[in-house]
Amino acid sequence: MSYQIPKFRHPQLPVNDLGYTKADYEGSISTLCAGCGHDSISGSIVRACHELSIEPHKIAKLSGIGCSSKAPTYFLGKSHGFNSVHGRMPSVVTGAAMANRDLIYLGVSGDGDTASIGMGQFAHVARRNLNMVYIVMNNGCYGLTKGQDSATADEGSVSKKGDANMYSAIDLCATALQMGATFVARSFSGDKEQLVPLIKAAISHRGFALIDVVSPCVTFNNNPGSTKSYEFVRDHAEATGTVDFVPMQKEITTAYEAGSSHEVTLHDGSSIHLYKMDEDLDPFDRTSALINMEKHRTAGDILTGLIYLNKDSRDLHEVMETTRRPLNTLTEDDLCPGNQMLKNINASLR
Repeated sequence: MSYQIPKFRHPQLPVNDLGYTKADYEGSISTLCAGCGHDSISGSIVRACHELSIEPHKIAKLSGIGCSSKAPTYFLGKSHGFNSVHGRMPSVVTGAAMANRDLIYLGVSGDGDTASIGMGQFAHVARRNLNMVYIVMNNGCYGLTKGQDSATADEGSVSKKGDANMYSAIDLCATALQMGATFVARSFSGDKEQLVPLIKAAISHRGFALIDVVSPCVTFNNNPGSTKSYEFVRDHAEATGTVDFVPMQKEITTAYEAGSSHEVTLHDGSSIHLYKMDEDLDPFDRTSALINMEKHRTAGDILTGLIYLNKDSRDLHEVMETTRRPLNTLTEDDLCPGNQMLKNINASLR
């Protein structure tokens, strides 16, 4: 039996500012297990890009290996895409982004692809503050190889096999904070109302933006005793607050009481509104974010929402003072400016 997306769509589907429907941002039919949280994340990416009215050819989606890394096939079918080797997606994104800063880079990875074989690459792309969105579809197990515990599986969490994990977990949000990431958030695949504005904000942020999304594996890790099951996450998720994303072209309005919200203007003029934040959490202070994550972890809860944002982020291009033009547009005159220019450069380094 073969499956394909039906070509017929309702003629009055809502369109964005570019005239595209949400269907224009979809990809192939998913071959993941029915109910997989990864498909919900794909749906959130589709919705975010549609609502932001991003031209599909302005997006480059990249991934490594794993169930999560198959997901880009199922969204943004008209965008650029590259499926790299296991754990090496950050290197490929770095090369592409340094060659062409005009694209929006969306990296999709998994807990195994990031926290195990790709841990070194993840740490370095975070500390370099590469301008990209890094989404981790985190299910705490290796779904492609029969559900072994991954490095993000919580100590004591019980898999479908019935054995409790004996090792402490790697917290990717905490790691990203310690490595210098300038945008850190966590969400749940079953909460699109929280996840979609976080994705929009991450896309508009200039610098490395991590969103760690708990995404239950319905086949191997959605059982009683698992700390990454649908039931456990719904019962233990503690949100930092409600997040709204307001594109630059829309009027900013709010009905919240004074003092109950934070408004942050991003580099492109868009705004993030953070309503009724946890009184103990300052989302603009890295130390406060780390302390609150540890506090919730000790209590057995999962802190979700926007955890940290550096409002004055300088991405890798700014730090290295690279050319604003894509490298493939540079001419021989640009690349070989002459002997006198070389002498001036050498003199400046003496």
